Amino acid sequence: MKLSILSGGAAAGVVKGIQNQFESKWSCTVDATFSAVGAMRELLLSGSPCDLVILTKSMIDGLIASNHVVAGSCESLGIVRTGVAVKTGEKHPSISTKDGLRKALLEANGIYFPDPELATAGIHVFNVLKDLGLEFEKKSCFRTYPNGATAMAAMANSSEGRLIGSTQVTEINITSGIELVGLLPREYELATDYCLGISINAKEPDLARNFAKLLTGPDSLGLRKKIGFEDF
Repeated sequence: MKLSILSGGAAAGVVKGIQNQFESKWSCTVDATFSAVGAMRELLLSGSPCDLVILTKSMIDGLIASNHVVAGSCESLGIVRTGVAVKTGEKHPSISTKDGLRKALLEANGIYFPDPELATAGIHVFNVLKDLGLEFEKKSCFRTYPNGATAMAAMANSSEGRLIGSTQVTEINITSGIELVGLLPREYELATDYCLGISINAKEPDLARNFAKLLTGPDSLGLRKKIGFEDF
């Protein structure tokens, strides 16, 4: 048996963290694809194999309304906030205020963030950059990637110094070579409820329900909290 999952990158750490345990217990293979939530939604709508989908609550609600996700199957993994990162060992800039964040971004040689059109955090970070008046002044420093995990991995592997990144804290916390500085300032706070749902066209609906139970239940709570999921 194979369980097909389409997921926003914010949930990659918890899915991967329980995957081996689940595969062993249920004698199956978990085939998970992670990227920007908008891209994952489009894959589902285009008919890509999917038993379980993990997106923002608003997207799951929309897919239930359009009869692509089973009504009543929506369950929350928790709230994920958006943070700021630097490469491991580099000085942490002061980013707790709007002025501090602007100064840190102005001084950065590269600004790493997810897709500004399809990724929840990417859309938000780009709007923050526009509000700070940096969308043109720092445009040459923008380093955008399909999702936060790939953006953070690229930043970690870059040979440049004085880099700054911003995405969901769960994607920052699971990436070796970078570290979380802190959350975006209060006026730019973004807290996103990530939820799962079972696809109407699921080939393995029972397997999907069992994975959903493990993913949102007490057995994975410690892992979820460790990588940055918060309770309501």
